[in-house]
Amino acid sequence: MKHRLGLKIAVAIIFVAVSLPLMGQTAADSIRQGDEYYAKFNAAPALEEYLKAAKAEPENYEALWKTSRAYYDVADIMTPADSKAEDEQRRLYGESMNFARRAIKVNTNDTWGHFYLSAAWGMYVLTQGKKEQVNASKQIKVEIDKAIELDPNNDLAHHALGRWQRRMAEIGGAQRFFGGLLYGSIPKGSYEESEKDLKKAIELNPKYTNHPLELGRTYLDMKKFDLAKQEFAKVLDLPITTSKCEMYKKEAQAELDALKKKGK
Repeated sequence: MKHRLGLKIAVAIIFVAVSLPLMGQTAADSIRQGDEYYAKFNAAPALEEYLKAAKAEPENYEALWKTSRAYYDVADIMTPADSKAEDEQRRLYGESMNFARRAIKVNTNDTWGHFYLSAAWGMYVLTQGKKEQVNASKQIKVEIDKAIELDPNNDLAHHALGRWQRRMAEIGGAQRFFGGLLYGSIPKGSYEESEKDLKKAIELNPKYTNHPLELGRTYLDMKKFDLAKQEFAKVLDLPITTSKCEMYKKEAQAELDALKKKGK
């Protein structure tokens, strides 16, 4: 009897000794595993690991913003073919927003919570009405500006601001006037500011394919076709650094083909 009791105690001590360090490192281990998946462009399993970390430590800022990022990436690579898939994509962007807000609540003084809130919100609102889009555009810029204020070297935030500036600049005078009557004042944008922000993004991260792709599109709107072609050509020569780079390269080639067809 004493032998059995001693054996049970020994087993219990070993279990506790092994379990306590593992329990204390659960969130960190899950984040580390998620980062490994993310580095290999596997957003879905990365999301699972980040969710584990966020569940283990609900106020772990890194777990929260990386969960937001993973939700965004899983949604972003989707190509919905029906309304059910569109609803799922919208749900994922909504979850990305929720986790970004949770991250900001835990730590309002870091760039990534604000950036991923702006990114997910920008995609989510495209499924809403015009009034919702106009109202959201103002708040989205607030989050982008905050992300840049907190980290001026956040190339993705400068990229987002460049696209925001272009999108607002694309809204013409009459459209802006009547839209303002219906939905309230529409923020103004500038192609020149878009160019400046996207150039800054490229300066900070010259290897990311989407930066010159969007700068090229800004040049298209500015009718600077030679500059646009230069940027699209750069995309084709850049390395694959994200899960969407292959798609960006195809889009750049399509833009070049379209310009050639138009004789530009």
